Amino acid sequence: MIAEPNVAKPIVAKPIVAKSMVTKPIPVPTPGARLDWQLDQPYNARHLGIALVLLLIVLLTGHRTEMDRMLAMSAQAVGKLIGVEDESQVVRGLSRVGESMWPPVFEEKEEVVRLPDLKRDQLPWFSHIATEERSHKRLNTTTLRIESESVRTEYLVQPMGYLWTVLIKMLQTFEIAIWGTLISVALSIPLAYYAASNYAPNRFVYTAARSAISLLRSAPELIVALFLVLAYGFGPIAGVLALGLHAAGFLGKFYAEDIENADKKPQEALEAIGAGKLKTLWYGVIPQVLPQYIAYTLYILDRNLRMATVIGLVGAGGIGQELKGRFDMFEYGHVATILLVIFCAVCLLDQFSARLRARLM
Repeated sequence: MIAEPNVAKPIVAKPIVAKSMVTKPIPVPTPGARLDWQLDQPYNARHLGIALVLLLIVLLTGHRTEMDRMLAMSAQAVGKLIGVEDESQVVRGLSRVGESMWPPVFEEKEEVVRLPDLKRDQLPWFSHIATEERSHKRLNTTTLRIESESVRTEYLVQPMGYLWTVLIKMLQTFEIAIWGTLISVALSIPLAYYAASNYAPNRFVYTAARSAISLLRSAPELIVALFLVLAYGFGPIAGVLALGLHAAGFLGKFYAEDIENADKKPQEALEAIGAGKLKTLWYGVIPQVLPQYIAYTLYILDRNLRMATVIGLVGAGGIGQELKGRFDMFEYGHVATILLVIFCAVCLLDQFSARLRARLM
């Protein structure tokens, strides 16, 4: 029997149809079929009732907080500006304050008679002595009449003396904000670790850490500064601690929530090769949340700089003490200088934060 030679069979290529090219026909109803369908209404009577209740609450609270009076006075102010209204309490008050605050006071004047050690031939740099003549009325004890007399007073004038004083106070305020931020970061890191549900050792520690964060966040800086001034006395110590304790509540909450929301896959991979919790946190979580942490910390620094000017009003150091003193003495020109310096400092810090975020992220 002779074996047949192996002959290769021709391969017939089958047409390849891409799945993306296969389309299903759109179902079309048969002619004469009755179409009985409708879209559900997005809102119903329940939603309308909730909206009415909320509107009632808003109107009630608005009346209690005098929002209706605010709108009426604001409308009157706009009418005064466009010439429709004759008088406006808002415009009158703001105009009076604006006129008192302009121009800002940069120079510092002090009476020469109050400087017994002043040497006229050795004045401070860029300083000069100016003489001002003022007239005031007094009672003449002989004639029993009110008479006017002129009094000449010599002043030592330093053209940028007060601006220099404000800048030094602003520098102290910035230092208070920096140290307050450092303390808040140092306190918030351990709190965030134990306040994260996936890293807390047990439920009791988790609840205690969350409660501590809520306690720190619930106490305003101004109230905390009041108590710390009683404990540490007037000065920047109370301001630093007040800012640090309050901001630790915010950072602890933000840090903990980012740890909980971090991607689980890198953490599971590290745990699978035997990494502990700290190594998993360091290598699997921190690289993910570090950009957010930097953004949170810079925001707290910006906030602490603004709040450091407020807590100074209760004697916690910084430029706030100078602001309150000048305001109490109705020296609104000096107040304008302080507000301008605060505005410039906040703008510069905002630009620095934006550039730092752009470089690090």
